[in-house]
Amino acid sequence: MAQSFHPPQRTLMGPGPSDVSPRVLEAMARPTLGHLDPVFVEFMDHLKELLQFAFQTENPLTMPISGPGSVGMETCFVNLVEPGDTVVICVNGVFGGRMKEIVVRSGATAVVVEDDWGRAVDPAKVEQALKDHPEAKILAFVHAETSTGARSDAEALVGLAHAHDCLAIVDAVTSLGGIPVLVDEWTFDAVYSGSQKCLSCTPGLSPVSFSPLAVETIKRRKTPVQSWFMDTNLVMGYWGTNQKRSYHHTAPINALYGLHEALVILEEEGLEAAWARHQKHHLALRAGFEAMGLGLAVPEAERLPQLNVVHVPEGVDEARVRGRLLEDYQLEVGAGLGALAGKVWRIGLMGHSCNLRNVLTCVGAFETVLASEGAAVETGVAEAAALTAFAG
Repeated sequence: MAQSFHPPQRTLMGPGPSDVSPRVLEAMARPTLGHLDPVFVEFMDHLKELLQFAFQTENPLTMPISGPGSVGMETCFVNLVEPGDTVVICVNGVFGGRMKEIVVRSGATAVVVEDDWGRAVDPAKVEQALKDHPEAKILAFVHAETSTGARSDAEALVGLAHAHDCLAIVDAVTSLGGIPVLVDEWTFDAVYSGSQKCLSCTPGLSPVSFSPLAVETIKRRKTPVQSWFMDTNLVMGYWGTNQKRSYHHTAPINALYGLHEALVILEEEGLEAAWARHQKHHLALRAGFEAMGLGLAVPEAERLPQLNVVHVPEGVDEARVRGRLLEDYQLEVGAGLGALAGKVWRIGLMGHSCNLRNVLTCVGAFETVLASEGAAVETGVAEAAALTAFAG
């Protein structure tokens, strides 16, 4: 006979998902309503307002897409990209490469600006690409590259796009709630994120926002949006404000309760306070690893505080270390991807996971496991170093 599933209690410090607040889990257990129930329709308006707060935007076309961050990515691209368009794509990790794939599948031409994995996008390279391709319609880049822990200068890159009469699509999956994402001030045209990173909700929802200019571009399309499900003209029939809602799809009701509660928590803390919390705990985590003799892969000026990429010591089996952390400490961290596979660990400090207890657990567990694996690390120093940095 089948039995209920009872997962173990883990501490999630990988590249996502992050630990989910008990408040969010409680919200998701509330009674399910119909997706056109008047009470739920009113709730949708409140959720949109909270998303506008998180994105720092007044864009009317701001809503959660039913699907993970990859669906948010595809929503932005398939609405704005038409066959024959030229799109400049910045690739400095996995997710820039995924952008390129969507552009090609949309029948457009992708002009790739490449930077090393673990480095920010180079604005000078982007500017040259835009000069070389005056026909380009869109510039797209990842603000916080989850695969490498690198942070690019979103404001500068969007400014370059507009200086060359391009729209800007911004991946903020890992940045929203962890570092500044100022959609209106930095004049993003389309931006998408994910519910499971610094917002600390469960996976499966992707907040998106489109500027009025982007909306006008979508309305002027010569060809239909290639995806029925992600066509914003149709979705807004359901998510639009101050209108009679029309059926588009059955929204994930209880998941939206969770996202709403996560955004309430973010509003209670305040955006600036949340950004400062991520930075403070990042410095403590960094101090613990550096005391052991381990360095971070990304240059300091380009690092994400919410995703720390740590070099694997020479001779250490990084997968075995991750396995021991999971088995002995119930602690999940991430492996390197692509060019960084086998060379780094990716350690998340996102949302509800970003707290001092997790920092101390993480550096202490790494210290113990690495020492037992014969790694050349200093012992008995990591937790004290983290505490000193946190107090400072």
